[in-house]
Amino acid sequence: MKLEFELVSRELIRPSSPTPDHLRRYQLSFLDQISPPVYSPLVIFFSSAEADKKLDIGDITNRLKKSLSDVLVHFYPLAGRANDNMFIDCNDEGTPFLETRVKCQLSDVIQNPVPSELNKLVPYQLHEVADLALGVQLNVFECGGIAIGACISHKIADALSFFMFIKTWAGTARRDHGHQIDDHTVMSPRFVSATLFPPRNISGFNPSVGITKENIVTKRFVFDASKIDLIKSKYGDSEDEHEHEHEHDSLESHQRPPSRVEALSAFIWSRYVAATKAGTEASERVYAIVHAVNLRTRIDPPLPECSFGNLYRIAVTVPRLDTGEECYGLVRQVREQVSHIDKDYVKKLQEGNEHLSFIKQSSENFTKGEMVTLSFTSLCRFPLYEADFGWGKPTWVGSPALTFNNLVVFMDTKSGGGIEAYINMKEGDLAKIEADKEFTAFVSSRSNDECLPLQLLVLPC
Repeated sequence: MKLEFELVSRELIRPSSPTPDHLRRYQLSFLDQISPPVYSPLVIFFSSAEADKKLDIGDITNRLKKSLSDVLVHFYPLAGRANDNMFIDCNDEGTPFLETRVKCQLSDVIQNPVPSELNKLVPYQLHEVADLALGVQLNVFECGGIAIGACISHKIADALSFFMFIKTWAGTARRDHGHQIDDHTVMSPRFVSATLFPPRNISGFNPSVGITKENIVTKRFVFDASKIDLIKSKYGDSEDEHEHEHEHDSLESHQRPPSRVEALSAFIWSRYVAATKAGTEASERVYAIVHAVNLRTRIDPPLPECSFGNLYRIAVTVPRLDTGEECYGLVRQVREQVSHIDKDYVKKLQEGNEHLSFIKQSSENFTKGEMVTLSFTSLCRFPLYEADFGWGKPTWVGSPALTFNNLVVFMDTKSGGGIEAYINMKEGDLAKIEADKEFTAFVSSRSNDECLPLQLLVLPC
């Protein structure tokens, strides 16, 4: 359904205490510099039917503003302003906080979510990154339910950093109102990114490659645990059939069955290729599968989870394309490429020059249309449903439509071990995938009926 809303208020939330002078300049790292200039969004829904107590909108608004002000003291770059692609001026100008009234029931939105409509519940156009690092929008539905929409600039933070901020903000809101919280809930960020990966002259590289609004649509597909188990079995068996042809590969790589994310990304990629690879022009292109990889555990010594910034890189796999039904050894090939992102890789990355040359060439191939990529980002096992601000855990967490072509984002369903896949793609290509009978055979549904509690299916909010 089309969402209609009214903007009620807009103000800047500043840190509750000033940022010290010696912290006023936050240097972007090399990895920040080459990250795309977009906002990463998230919308967290709370139903009044599920809340621990009746939602008092006035109290919620004040609680969110006060706790945001308090947490910005520790996440001080988020209250500053970006200066070109080099640093953040941590001037405490503040984070925009918008409040809206949405003219429908919360259940109308989350039972059959439309990702493009969720964009109305966040404060910024995702492709229009200005000098603001963070924005928050509190959306109040007619039934009394709420949705907290937040955007963070990808120039300053990766997904793990974003969720660390959300988790700490929620914990701060609970603590400020007398709730007991554990020490791991409120985390102080470590700003080490620029020290580990010093900024460089990246002239000749365009971080905006792949960002587009033209003809890109986003659709959400739910795969329940039973269907994912079938996909895991399918790709696990496929790997085993060809194991003898790759005896030099690690024993662990063969023995460990595919994870949910490995199997589902292999399945979606193979169906994408099967549905779209036709004609002479397409057959001459290189098809690659791209996975985002967290660097924190791959640096020597490993970094703590609270390390803030863009601490990720990508593993690019160019699989062999079979004429048969399956893509041979895809999980094994992806694992092999991911394994290359190790401490030696990180050392070369810290030097910068070799990696910059690589991404410049990859960008050029992409721009020329010589390489077709399908990228995967997994938010599975992130604590999305632990964001309790003091009135209970979320009813549902969703992603607005993104501005990248050929990007798939995985998120856990609230319960049951399923995965929600948000596929961002050209309209024609996505239509071909939706017409693929094998793909649709494994899609469980597009609704949230199986993920939501009974009272939301019978009550308005």
